Order: sequence, then C-alpha cells, then structure tokens
Amino acid sequence: MRKDGIETRKKILSVCVRLLIEQGYKETSVSRIVEEAGISRGSYQNQFPTKDAVLMELVKTMFGGQFSMARSISGEKLPPVYAYAVETAIQLTITELNENIREIYLEAYTLPNICEYIYLNTTAELKQIFGKYFPDYSESDFYELEIGTAGLMRSYMAKKCSIHFPFNRKIERFLTASMRIFKVPEEEQQEVIAFVSGLDLKAIATEVLQNLFESLEMKYDFKLSPETEANLTIQKSI
Repeated sequence: MRKDGIETRKKILSVCVRLLIEQGYKETSVSRIVEEAGISRGSYQNQFPTKDAVLMELVKTMFGGQFSMARSISGEKLPPVYAYAVETAIQLTITELNENIREIYLEAYTLPNICEYIYLNTTAELKQIFGKYFPDYSESDFYELEIGTAGLMRSYMAKKCSIHFPFNRKIERFLTASMRIFKVPEEEQQEVIAFVSGLDLKAIATEVLQNLFESLEMKYDFKLSPETEANLTIQKSI
C-alpha cells in the first residue's frame, strides 16, 4: 500500500472507531466519517468498501486476548470450562454497561463476514476447552457447535436486563444453556456457575472496557470525548 493510502486508512480508522464507540454503529454514517477524517468518499471507499469492513477492524481488537484474560481470572488449577464461563459472562456484562458497545457486539454477531471471523477464532478455543467431552469431534464439529452457541450469545446480549430478567439470572441461564450444549455434567455446571457468581463481574467488565478504550486510543491515535469516558465510571444498576 502506498504511503498516502496508509495515511488515509489511519485517518478513517481513527475517526470511525471513535464514532462507533461514542455514537453506536447505526448512528455512525459514512458521511460523518469522511467529513471528520477530511477525505473524499471515494478515498474512503477505496480503503473500506463498506462500514462493516471498519467494524471488522474494531472487532479484531475487541476479541483479541479475551480467553487469555479469562484464564488469568479463573487460574491454572481450575478446569478449562471455568475460563469459558468467565469469558462469556464478561461479554454479557459489558453489553449491560454500555449501550453502544452492546450495539457493536450485536452487529458483530449478525454480519456474515464478522460472524465467520468469530466462529473461526472461537472454534479452536472450544476444542481445547470441551474436547474431553467430545473425544471424537474434529474442529469442524466444534465449528458447527460454535454457530449455535454464538446465536445463543447474541440473543442473550440483545435482551436487556430488567426487574423481570435480572442480571444474575441472565448469566446463570446463558451458562446453563451453553454448558449443556457442551455436555458439561450438571454437578460441574453448578460449581462453575457458583464460581462466576462469586466474581464482581461489573468491576471486571468495567476494567476490561477501560483497557479496551485505552488500547484503541493508542492504536488508532484518537481521544474519546469526556462524556464517553465519564460513562465508564457510572455504575449502572444491573
């Protein structure tokens, strides 16, 4: 890529990632992106044929390292299923803390190309975590299971918590449903859920969001608005 193309791409990513976080996916228009980036629409389309292509760049950063982070919380002594439970519980918690991030996750789990990225990157993790329950399964088998559990994740993310469906119930319901798909024994399911219930998921998810935003600011050279940063410190009732 020529130097001017690299600079244009950097400008687009810097503006677009910031707007996605501050305004949400649907409210971030291509017109607003090109205006703030100071480029022509043609230059934008040369780099990113669709807005979805920019979202893919953001999703790669968001999903990078999530399982390793979850393993650091669950520890080395506990079975791998604990890391799966922690990782998915944090994702669900994040969507309750920030509505724009909820929208980004929902789009990521909906758009075909980005879904495929998630499927492929999660499949290897699932084989490692749940392989003992499916000794004869190949990666293709786990890929097919991931399609189903990703749909389950999206559905639970889309349903906002309320007095009729409180946060703790959402986490428990999702973990129970997903672990049953992976044939985790009922007794072990209860132990895993009890472990996750004992975590301060809101504090952990808030820290994950803060680290994500700081990483994005450094990677794409932008600064989030004070209002967006302030929203991170507001403890929502979930």
